[in-house]
This record gives sequence, C-alpha cells and structure tokens, in this order.
Amino acid sequence: MGRFHSAIAALARKQHGYITRRQLLALGLSERAIDHRIAIGQLIRVYAGVYAVGHVPVALEARSHAAVLACGDGAVLSFGSAAALWQYRRHWPRHFEVTAKCDHRRQGIRVHRTQTLTWRDVTRHRGVPVTSPARTVFDMARRFKTDAALRRFVNDARLTRTLHLDDLGELLARHPRHPATRRLAQFVEVRRGMTRSELEDLFLDFARRYGLPEPTINARRGRRELDFLFPEERVIVEIDSWEYHSDRGAFERDRDRDADHLAAGILTVRVTEERLTGSPDREAARLLRILQARRRKAA
Repeated sequence: MGRFHSAIAALARKQHGYITRRQLLALGLSERAIDHRIAIGQLIRVYAGVYAVGHVPVALEARSHAAVLACGDGAVLSFGSAAALWQYRRHWPRHFEVTAKCDHRRQGIRVHRTQTLTWRDVTRHRGVPVTSPARTVFDMARRFKTDAALRRFVNDARLTRTLHLDDLGELLARHPRHPATRRLAQFVEVRRGMTRSELEDLFLDFARRYGLPEPTINARRGRRELDFLFPEERVIVEIDSWEYHSDRGAFERDRDRDADHLAAGILTVRVTEERLTGSPDREAARLLRILQARRRKAA
C-alpha cells in the first residue's frame, strides 16, 4: 500500500495533483484497488478516468491540466485556454479548450480535433501540455473581428517575451493557405516594435493615416523607455492619459524627464487620446510642422 501511495503522489505532483485511471493501472493497481481509493476519498473523480489525489485543486492552471488528461494521449491545452496559460489574455474562457487527435467529449471541455499538430506546435508551460506560443496565436487569430484587436493580442503576446516572430513565420510557412496566415503575415513581413497599450496602437494608426515618418516604438534612452521616437528629428512623442497621471508624483516625474531630454536637444511632444480622436487633422498638421522644423534645424 505504501509503495503505491508514494508512486501515486509522485506522479500526481507532476500533473498538478491529478492522475488518470490508465496511469494507476500502469503503476500496478487493480480496478478493485482503484475503486476502493475512490470510495474512501483518496481519489476524487473530476472527469471520466481522471482523478484528483486527496483534494481538488482550485487554481485554473491546475484544473486545466486535468482537462488535458481527460482528452487522452497527445492532447494539449489550446486556443483561449492556452492564451490564458501563456498570459496573453487576462481571463480564462468559461470552458477549458483542448486540442486532441481523437473526439473526446467531456462536460466542461471544448475539444478541437486536428491532425496538423507537429512537435514544433506543442510544448509544456508551467508543467501543462500546451500549444506553443506561435501556434496559440495562430489558432486565436480568426477570433478577432478587427485587425486592431488582433494587433493588440499579438503585441500583448510579444510583451511576455515568449512569442518570437521567427517561430510565427516558420509556422505560417507551413500553412500558406490558412486564413490565419493571411491575417498574421503582416507581423512577420513588417517587423515593428511592440506596443504596450491600445492608446499606442491608436497613435500608430494615426501616424500612418496622416503620412508621418515611421517612429521607433518603445525606444530606450538610458534607463528610460520612450513611447515613440522620431530619431532623425530627435522628437519624442509620449501618449498621455489621465489614468497614468492620477497622482502628483507621476506628473512631476514625467515633466522632469521632459526637461532632461530637452537639455540633451531632444524635444518631447505629449499627445492625448482626446486630441487624437477629437481633432486628428489639427494634431497631425501640428506634429508634421514640428517634425519638418526639426529636420530643417538638423540640416
């Protein structure tokens, strides 16, 4: 009994506290011994053939591992659940999403069938079998109705430092006719820096629409990170929002930084969301005049 107890505990630790009936049988337990452990509460059924050992974990990350185990060998967490595990999205979907080779129907699990997953598309993250960062983004691409929403998702994924554009490009090359490839190709073909917010995305759209030069995104100057830098003109554009200046300290630090940049010959222009959306023509004309004047001065 002790030998089995230790073996069960060791395997369950690797699987966020869960074990399958097949694994129990492989350890040498009989069907009767398994049923006895269920009856006395040592094993708690969470899905058909999947049991929590001792208690049911509360964390969604742990419970997602049970959903993967319930869908058989080779199953991996995918789509919205994978995006949550990789922290590309803040919230977990209502039902766990798992990609499997076979059609396993389990209550509370949304199963996606595929025959196209390769070893490049799967990995483990926090101990859970899951689609790779590139495959997760690829699977999720068609769920975003607008390019702006997709761009925000991809940038959020890149900000975690787990999604790499070379990996995404390799995956797209393997699926040249897939609808997701057409939408994601822009990120591989034109490699821009990572934006950190929807407000920064809004400024990039604004800059392209009005023909402004292509800025460097989130450039660094010393220990400081800038929203946008026009290097030829030596102009910084900082996107201002009241929520980031809700205390006097933040307001003062930003103005102090602006003065440091000006002393070094770099002009800071602060642009607000209200001006970008409320008077974009006026904002663009003024910013273009500033950039042109700085270019003339540099020349």
